[in-house]
Amino acid sequence: MADILSLKESVVIYLDRSGGLQKLAGDCRLLHDSQQTAAVYRFRVLVNPSDLIEVDPGLGDYVLHDPLRATVLFQSVCFLAIKTLSLTEKIHTASQVNVSLSFTHLPPFPEYTLDLRSFHRVFGPMTPVSMEGAVIAMTRVTKYTQGARFLCTDDDCPGSTGFHHIRVHAPGATESATVRNDFSCMICSSQLKEDVKFRVLGDKQLVELIHVKALDVLRGHQQSSFRYQSVTLFLRDELCHSMTIGRLYRVVGIPSLVYQWPSITWSVEANSVQPWELQRCHKASPRFLELSDCMASSPWRFPAIVAHCFGSDLTPPGSYNTLKLCLLLSLVQTRTDANEAFHNLDLLAVTDDTLVLDRLMTYSLSLACRGVRHQAFGEIFACLSRDEHGAGTANIHAGSALLASGGTCMLGDLGFYKKDKLDYIQSGLGVDVFILSVLESRSVSVFIPGKKYGEEADQQLFFPVQCSFWALTDSSQRSGRMDPAILGTAEMGPVQARLAETFGLVIQCGDRVGEQGVFAQAVHTLQQAVQHGSRPHPSCWGFSSDDYKELVAHSRGLQAELSPEAKKLIHGYYMASRRARTQSQGVKISLASIKLLISLAEAHCKLCLRTKVLEEDAVIAVLLCENSVTLKHGASALVVPPDAVFPCDLGDVDGLRRRDAALDELHQNILRFVYTFAPGADSYITEE
Repeated sequence: MADILSLKESVVIYLDRSGGLQKLAGDCRLLHDSQQTAAVYRFRVLVNPSDLIEVDPGLGDYVLHDPLRATVLFQSVCFLAIKTLSLTEKIHTASQVNVSLSFTHLPPFPEYTLDLRSFHRVFGPMTPVSMEGAVIAMTRVTKYTQGARFLCTDDDCPGSTGFHHIRVHAPGATESATVRNDFSCMICSSQLKEDVKFRVLGDKQLVELIHVKALDVLRGHQQSSFRYQSVTLFLRDELCHSMTIGRLYRVVGIPSLVYQWPSITWSVEANSVQPWELQRCHKASPRFLELSDCMASSPWRFPAIVAHCFGSDLTPPGSYNTLKLCLLLSLVQTRTDANEAFHNLDLLAVTDDTLVLDRLMTYSLSLACRGVRHQAFGEIFACLSRDEHGAGTANIHAGSALLASGGTCMLGDLGFYKKDKLDYIQSGLGVDVFILSVLESRSVSVFIPGKKYGEEADQQLFFPVQCSFWALTDSSQRSGRMDPAILGTAEMGPVQARLAETFGLVIQCGDRVGEQGVFAQAVHTLQQAVQHGSRPHPSCWGFSSDDYKELVAHSRGLQAELSPEAKKLIHGYYMASRRARTQSQGVKISLASIKLLISLAEAHCKLCLRTKVLEEDAVIAVLLCENSVTLKHGASALVVPPDAVFPCDLGDVDGLRRRDAALDELHQNILRFVYTFAPGADSYITEE
């Protein structure tokens, strides 16, 4: 008894120092505004284990190793404070005080950590643990019983009135443990019946959490036979809606065994949820830093050589340079900034050799912070199933795009998709409801039929799609939709013009066509097979995959800022292109084009390991964007070659000089185009 009194004194001291008593008083004042009387009243107490141990090490140990009994201790102290300070008249017994201890964190020791890769689901003490993982599925929010009041059926028993029999939900308990019709009176052993008007309901949501390494299996590479299994989290009350499908979180929770005859389910009652990111400190490799110093005389040379040597094991050096550069730019630009705004860079490659490009994209996907290779027969956005944990509601499973949140989703060859799947991507259908294209709205809707999942009304939920999309299409599959009379347009194969328009960047890969391209690729493949590990091609520096991974990760973390010269060129080109194409082709250039230009310029700047976007970065952005628009709508007054960014071979230093000279000439052409079609651009950019 003396130990319990000492612990209660420590609880009072901790609540006083941490502001818990003031919060309790404030919560009680809110009860006066409510006219409704309930069986229980919930109070959330924030617990900082470090501060608690400083007050009383014994109390800290009690809370960390027996949280259920510690909750009863806090409950009695809170009830005593309510009565002593006369905070509210609505609470008559300690059973009406429903205290929820919310941990700010746990000590950083192994016994308080649950590794989702190697944990064992066995009987053990219900102690709080910390875990990290990715959300792969969740249910919609449903109701559960927080607490209920029961009365004795014997009118002469004191238990027939008042608040003598209160049932409150405990971690790991099912709904039947809180509310059912076979409870007996503790005073006279008569049967109890619930006073339904005093029942208190709360919100409940189930979430599936899996170790983040499990998502590496979805990149498309051959993996080991290691098996990953998800964990079911129960989110209650204020924790509902705190998690999003595809995101990473650190969760403090209490493992529990839920008995549902004839089976036992292992799950975790979430106590606190915080967004989490893998902490990595990346620096560019010394070889890339050395190359950057060597090429400091030109802002165009370093990224050119980086793209030239990229994927040298898959393609001959110098082939598909524009696509390689765009893949690297997409990898660098796909990120979430400090303001929680997501930046993406979608690209569609048009080619007649889809096998090589598919391999190149798959290799590039391994450099992404998170990459998912979508299978044509799978779900790209989301699918539904019935929950298996007794809630009876719909369980929403993440598709490839949602699992790739914060990274890249590779769609592959769109020619392999069935017509209904392709229409689904092109129209953005959320199961049954037509919405704007997913690529345009960056969100997907999921329709949940209420009748099928035990609800009276249908429901429609929206999920953000925060990833970059890569796709390719076979131009040899003639669709006949492109007008051959329009100069510069490209055959898109099975892809409709509307879908091609939603991709920010369209690239035509036709470096070497026909027998020449097949021969060059065959020679390179045979050389790699026979002389694997030998000295690389003379025009390559021989960078490894790890070098590229470090470069991409380091560049992604840089914060780029537009210079006034880059802003002027980007805005001037946008206004001139919109005016020129509207007059000659009737094509409306959307506001998304200027976002694409800024995104490309920033990505090129960061790939150069700089933080200031120069006018030369804007030139590359303009050329890539103009080539993309030309492939979709035809050439404009700004006539640029099909492969403007890489107009010549980069096999030697002289090739780099020729490229610089060609880009300087194209730079002047862009300025003349701007001055012709957008004179005095500075004066009306702000107005537009």
